Amino acid sequence: MTRTTSTPSPGTPPREICVIMLSALGDAVHVLPVVNALKRAWPETRITWVVQPVPYLLVRDHPAVDRLVVFRRRKGLDAWRSFADAGRQLRDRRFDLLLALQVYAKAGMLVALTRADRKIGFDRRRARDLNWLVTSERIPSRPMQHVQDQYFEFLEHLGISPEPVEWRIPISDEDRAAQRAFFDGLDRPACAVVVGTSKPEKNWLPERYARTLDAIEGDFGMRPVLVGGPSAVERRMADEVLSLTRARVLDTLGDDLRRLVWLLDGARLVISPDTGPLHLARALDTPVVGLYGYTNPKRYGPYRKYEDLVVDGYAKYPGEPYPATMEYRSEGMMRVSVEDVLAAVERALSAG
Repeated sequence: MTRTTSTPSPGTPPREICVIMLSALGDAVHVLPVVNALKRAWPETRITWVVQPVPYLLVRDHPAVDRLVVFRRRKGLDAWRSFADAGRQLRDRRFDLLLALQVYAKAGMLVALTRADRKIGFDRRRARDLNWLVTSERIPSRPMQHVQDQYFEFLEHLGISPEPVEWRIPISDEDRAAQRAFFDGLDRPACAVVVGTSKPEKNWLPERYARTLDAIEGDFGMRPVLVGGPSAVERRMADEVLSLTRARVLDTLGDDLRRLVWLLDGARLVISPDTGPLHLARALDTPVVGLYGYTNPKRYGPYRKYEDLVVDGYAKYPGEPYPATMEYRSEGMMRVSVEDVLAAVERALSAG
């Protein structure tokens, strides 16, 4: 029988925990404080994380994760092979505890395939795609809140404190050497700028980016550096922005997540819409100006820091007292002005 309780379960620490979170880079960043807290509370417990290939590159050397199972998603008639491959990697052990942090169908299928004594998931209201059917235990229902706090509900359910909130994103000695070589070659501090996301509705206007880059170089004395992935959407956005700006911009877009990490870590400032690099910058403690309009910054904004640097186009009018919700506002990015972004840049640089 499925039970809903907020009382931590008694007993000895689990020997084996499985965390299922397959999703995008930003979600992986939000899971890191969870696995860090689990390892702090139970240092002898082995933690296995089921993850997709891109976030795997972020967490593959993480000290809190003992084993990674990579779920390689295939499409069409080959989709079943994705689950078969992951299932083979998981069937060699039985877990004491499984945390079902994702609520989509593909994650639910992996929860069902994994052997575990306790399978903890979201309450029925939040467990979409019938995921509540494959868990044996549910965290209590809560009002909508920041995604990071939502994951911390699992720790609270287990009687574990998330404090101090730590990401501990690993950067290797080799990456540090590449980072030093890159930034030592610049004549001024770098401002990393993300110009594209996988959701067009989150993207800002190219001409506004171009004006911002002009000011970053001309008024603030920083070197603009375009950062991001290899997708066609990002490439098109970057090319259009580059065609409109007068600034001397370094274009570093590409398929190298480790490079992205050390670029964000070494930048003086980051400007980004709601996408993975924004949350990476926050985790690395690099000041980040967040451009929000389509998604709600109270739910998806930088966690507990740099909130004063969020340019809030989500609000329909200044100071709108909206709650944390999953509602999207398709017109919101049009309310993000160049003037407000540059004002946030000035606040960030004035803070030291």
